[in-house]
Amino acid sequence: MAKKPSTTGRGRRKPSASRSAAAPSAAGPAAVPGKRETILAAALEEFSARGFADTRLDDVARRAGVAKGTIYLYFRDKQDLFQELVRGMLTPVVGNIAAMGAADVPIHVLGEQIAEMFAREVYNTHRRDVIRLMIAEGPRFPELAEFYYREVLSQVMTAMRALLERAAARGEVSGDLARFPQIVASAGVVAIVWNGLFERFAPLDVEAMMKAHMNLLFPKKPS
Repeated sequence: MAKKPSTTGRGRRKPSASRSAAAPSAAGPAAVPGKRETILAAALEEFSARGFADTRLDDVARRAGVAKGTIYLYFRDKQDLFQELVRGMLTPVVGNIAAMGAADVPIHVLGEQIAEMFAREVYNTHRRDVIRLMIAEGPRFPELAEFYYREVLSQVMTAMRALLERAAARGEVSGDLARFPQIVASAGVVAIVWNGLFERFAPLDVEAMMKAHMNLLFPKKPS
């Protein structure tokens, strides 16, 4: 006579081994609020200290205070973790720049707002470390550079070009500047690279430099 299936509790069939093993993966992220953010914060510390190539998920897990397997509940692999770090850190800034670019205000006002926003929301936060990482690691890992360009840089350039084209149409800036929105962002890149290398010798006042840069590009016209 064939044996009846084993049951537990009120006559329910005991889950199979494969189903039991899958259950923690499905329920894990929802069961531990904030764990994903903890892992991302630890990843930023490790990537900043070691670079992308030399960072190990074991080290990220140790810094985050979790088992290595916990990382895989949230991220497929190290590259996915890095990309989610970039996306999560910089997407809000992209949205802010797009919103500023949509505002119909004089370009010199926007220039000052951009300078203040860069100092407050990029340079004086860990977002600076993410950008520095991309500058350092992009040439070695083209797929990361492509991701950064697609998810962040191209959107920033599109928003910047739109506001410069409107300013050019109003006669506030040269049409050449609208062709090269990278010029507007160049002072921010210089600030990140300069202070990363030379801050202990000759620190920059980043917000003041950004405002000086914007004043040169977008001088206020006399009334």
